[in-house]
Amino acid sequence: MTQSITPPAGMPEKIRHYINGEFVDSIDGEEFDVLNPVTNEPYIKAASGKKADIEAAVAAAKKAFDKGPWPKMLPRERARILNKIADIVESRKDELAAMESFDSGLPITQAKGQAARAAENFRFFADLIVAQVDDAFKVPGRQANYVNRKPIGVAGLITPWNTPFMLESWKLGPAIATGNTVVLKPAEFTPLSASLWPGIFEEAGLPTGVFNMVNGFGEEGFAGDSLVKHPDVPLISFTGESSTGQTIFANAAPWLKGLSMELGGKSPAVVFADADLDAAVNATIFGVFSLNGERCTAGSRILVEESIYDEFVERYAAQAKRVKVGLPSDPATEVAALVHPEHYEKVMSYVEIGKSEARLVAGGGRPEGFETGNFVQPTVFADVKPDARIFQEEIFGPVVAITPFSSDEEALELANNTKYGLAAYIWTSDLKRAHNFSQAVESGMVWLNSNNVRDLRTPFGGVKASGLGHEGGYRSIDFYTEQQSVHINLGEVHNPVFGKQ
Repeated sequence: MTQSITPPAGMPEKIRHYINGEFVDSIDGEEFDVLNPVTNEPYIKAASGKKADIEAAVAAAKKAFDKGPWPKMLPRERARILNKIADIVESRKDELAAMESFDSGLPITQAKGQAARAAENFRFFADLIVAQVDDAFKVPGRQANYVNRKPIGVAGLITPWNTPFMLESWKLGPAIATGNTVVLKPAEFTPLSASLWPGIFEEAGLPTGVFNMVNGFGEEGFAGDSLVKHPDVPLISFTGESSTGQTIFANAAPWLKGLSMELGGKSPAVVFADADLDAAVNATIFGVFSLNGERCTAGSRILVEESIYDEFVERYAAQAKRVKVGLPSDPATEVAALVHPEHYEKVMSYVEIGKSEARLVAGGGRPEGFETGNFVQPTVFADVKPDARIFQEEIFGPVVAITPFSSDEEALELANNTKYGLAAYIWTSDLKRAHNFSQAVESGMVWLNSNNVRDLRTPFGGVKASGLGHEGGYRSIDFYTEQQSVHINLGEVHNPVFGKQ
């Protein structure tokens, strides 16, 4: 198959940092290659940020916070700008999706959905800050108390490569809605769509210095590490894998920074015998193979009751074989190229491990017609034991492990038998079982007889190795603001008197 390497329209000549309202190169001039996932050939260079670049970005953001108008603006005024941002994102959704698809390997149809979600994130937080009501408490005749919310300062945002533009919006929206200024460090694998934010924010009227962006790597001395360690950045919001989250936790500790971290997942999808089998098969196929399997909440462990196990495996494998693998730019494509050759090698190593641990029933290699690039067949393993690596470890690709269970108790034990706890999916028609199981499973989020459908008002986050803290709805407002208690005396002072003559 001919594999397109035609860059999308509107692509910049080079990806640069954006600091204090200007595109700039790295202070030391360093750059890195960005690869096309379809060919693994470099297609653009990006500025590689280090400590000096972060210092310049933080200085601009701090000046905008301390002296600029943004933190002092009324919520309605900030909301107007956020809604303009959403309007611009919607008007450019085709351009955004094309860049996202080209850069990350996401199927174009799914990339368009992510662009629409990005616009909705800004609209949601615009609405939320206008409608927000803070707590007030009174003691009649004696005291009134109220909560004063204040923006905190410079927020450091470190984002992943799987759905980069949408997940950047998920952090940018509440961070700036609440009056903070930001420094964004996009994922080094996928910096292209992030390069559109400056133009969007400028057109919307966001004041200079509120948004700053430094591209580059996360290691010590580079952009990510320097942002985490900067003393003038009191907040870090990170989405990525768990070991990186542990490093960030340790490096932020000396400054007691506020941290919100959504980390890895190995989420169970539990299918009981009384489930709607058609719906369960369709949803679990989508849940692990959409976004090329590079989804933090993917239901990558499917636990199936023994009485329907053989039928489920047969139907699941047959449908997985029909999932269309294709070029990211093809609207009919359901699974395309993984983001980067390093990640491709990781996923394929797990496929080989799985062949020695379980029964391969679908996929297991490179799809026919795709001799180059990061293409992996949708891969299904059955009869997977709980101690298998493909059961325990996050693969983050189009690979699923199916395991039988014989009782509710065994299903719960299997569901909780990993270090992760981000999401869980439960398929049953028994209402009592559904509620009891959902409350006992160790996960930050549970979907009952449902795909991964987000309500932006609800908390998003995990337990165990899947994260620290929650964002979404008012939890995001809580994270990005200080809550100051103000106490007002309304009557006689009733304090004890010390030292009276």
